[in-house]
Amino acid sequence: MRKTANLLSLLLGFYAYANAQKLTPMPDTIPERDTIVEKIRTEVRSNLPTIVINDDELEDGGSNIVSSILTASRDPFLSAAAFSFSALRFRLRGYETGGNAVYINGIDFNGLDNGFTPFGLWGGLNNSMRSQQNSYGLQANDFSFGTIALNTNVDIRAGAQRAQTQFSYALSNRNYRHRITLNHGSGFNKKGWAYSFALTGRYAKEGFVPGTYYEGASYYAAVDKKIKDKNILSFITFGAPTETGRQGASVQETRDIVGNNYYNSSWGYQNGKKRNANVLQTFQPVFMAAYDYKPNDKTSLVTTVAYVFGKRKTSTLDWYNAPDPRPDYYRYLPSYYANDNPEIYQSLQNFYQSNPNALQVQWDKLYGANIGNMQTINNADDIMNNDVSGKRSVYILSNRVNDTKRFLANSVYNAKLNKAITLTIGANYQQQINHYYQEVKDLLGGDFWVNINQFAERDFPNDIDAVQHDLNQPNRIITKGEQYGYNYKITTSQVAAWAQLLFNLKRFDLFVAGEMSNTSFFRTGLNRNGLFKDLAYGKSVTQSFNNHSAKTGITYKLNGRNYFFVNGTYRTMPPFFENAYISQRTRNTVQDGLKNETIISGEAGYKFIAPRAKLSITGYYTKTTDAVDVLTFYHDQFQNFVNYALSDIDKVFFGVELGTEVKLTSTLSFNGAASVGRFYYDSRQRAIVTVDNSAETCKANHLFKKLSHSVNAAKCLQRRPVLSFT
Repeated sequence: MRKTANLLSLLLGFYAYANAQKLTPMPDTIPERDTIVEKIRTEVRSNLPTIVINDDELEDGGSNIVSSILTASRDPFLSAAAFSFSALRFRLRGYETGGNAVYINGIDFNGLDNGFTPFGLWGGLNNSMRSQQNSYGLQANDFSFGTIALNTNVDIRAGAQRAQTQFSYALSNRNYRHRITLNHGSGFNKKGWAYSFALTGRYAKEGFVPGTYYEGASYYAAVDKKIKDKNILSFITFGAPTETGRQGASVQETRDIVGNNYYNSSWGYQNGKKRNANVLQTFQPVFMAAYDYKPNDKTSLVTTVAYVFGKRKTSTLDWYNAPDPRPDYYRYLPSYYANDNPEIYQSLQNFYQSNPNALQVQWDKLYGANIGNMQTINNADDIMNNDVSGKRSVYILSNRVNDTKRFLANSVYNAKLNKAITLTIGANYQQQINHYYQEVKDLLGGDFWVNINQFAERDFPNDIDAVQHDLNQPNRIITKGEQYGYNYKITTSQVAAWAQLLFNLKRFDLFVAGEMSNTSFFRTGLNRNGLFKDLAYGKSVTQSFNNHSAKTGITYKLNGRNYFFVNGTYRTMPPFFENAYISQRTRNTVQDGLKNETIISGEAGYKFIAPRAKLSITGYYTKTTDAVDVLTFYHDQFQNFVNYALSDIDKVFFGVELGTEVKLTSTLSFNGAASVGRFYYDSRQRAIVTVDNSAETCKANHLFKKLSHSVNAAKCLQRRPVLSFT
């Protein structure tokens, strides 16, 4: 088929070239002749329609079919937005969690806990991830049912890597300063073997933001084996152990005081060196096996399994019965006294401007407070007369740990039933277990930490059970590296099956697809929290959600360059467990009336595709209903962690996208993109507000514009820690 099409193109080109010779005398010089020949070839290519010629049609005398838009190159808007807008944290179509998805060899790697793509798993392996297939919006694809925005399938098998050896070095002034990479791909040899590997190192003693640093490595290794030309067996592993000193959020007041828009409150000087309290450590290696079976050119079956495990740790300061150690705590700032005490306001302004380092972490003072705090803990570790004496830390550096174990499996069958119809069927299964807990990273000069709840100790001083984080191990003495505070697991399972029919007709492309899935999750408390004896410990009730989705679309192919399309979808999605539990750190209680989120979305547009120019214009509209969310933060007024469990969340997204790509010369091109949209909440949401240090509940309906400034709400929370409102 390809030989016939190439022969036809060659004959047409030769005919145009011969006629050009009759009109234009042949130049005497070779360079001028070559230039004119190339110009003629370009003109011929530019005026040839893009067609698909099947062998069956040539034999039967059938008509030519205009090529499908599905075979076109990357969308020009997506191409520009992915690179030019990424620095601004641009969200495609305004979508948040779950709008985009990354598939590796067909497996969806988006987290079951929150829907985010874990890019950190393969950070630094850009060269090994270049073999990509993109599906943007609601269009059909042959690797998944897809999300409502960008779906990217990355082929990281050894045979998909370039047969080359590449070494590179980059110098940057952003997250890291230095980057060194080594990539090698062998390609398939005569015996059907291919292997590839990559090593990357990234480092910055200090990033562009003061107090930040970066130490990262990444690796990739893969081997393929062809078996009788119809089978390919692949084994792959990759990982990216990384440690970064991060930047904390800041307010304009602190930036104005220190005269630096890159003010970072996370670090301070210790023994003359900068030390960051907000450090991220992560290493979650991936192991993967893939089997590709192609009995003929019209049928394929690809099956992939993967296992991911490892920990993600984020450090932060924790304290017991001591002043807040955060240097930019709002009560330490001048603005806190601006109205009530102008003298203190001005005095603090002068002090911080003369001593900007006072707005950084005071490590020496934290160590001094711990070293000077000699105490004796009676009946430690719940052992009678076991008295432990020493320097009891009132300040520690804590790690918030997420220890993940994840199994993933996926299989996709593609078959071209005839010259016009293609069938795709897929099935996948995932199980993800997240173990959340706190551990002591550094005692900061102290000897031990005691595993008790200081907020409960304050509110229930006479209740010896309420103050315990774990009644199974009361008064436990904690040393460096040991677990304390909350401790629980979330287990999530998901199984799905989908199918798609694609019709490639002379002037139209049609597709219809459907998916059925089930998602379930439950919480397992590993601590018997003293405040929630019956709700915190053991396995919770399993939450299960059945979901169904459908999408369809039609494309009118005016010719091989002009396409008009309309696509639409209706789907339901389960809530993420992070948004289901009202306080997952302390209890098994979920939001009332949990149900699926519903999404209705449509898009329509026009695409122009030519050898030297591409243009796309797309309008879209999406409405989501019945979403849920949980916001958790420390509320200074209540001196405890507060959870805002939101439900009945409806959102609307609509707008227009424009993308263009013009090849000006053989080495110079112009890319442009524009996006105009409006995204807003479209419902009156319902909220349940809980405080972590009480199991009491109350439900009182109030209409509040600003809950945090409502006196009635404050009284209700102080009296009864749960408030519902609409």
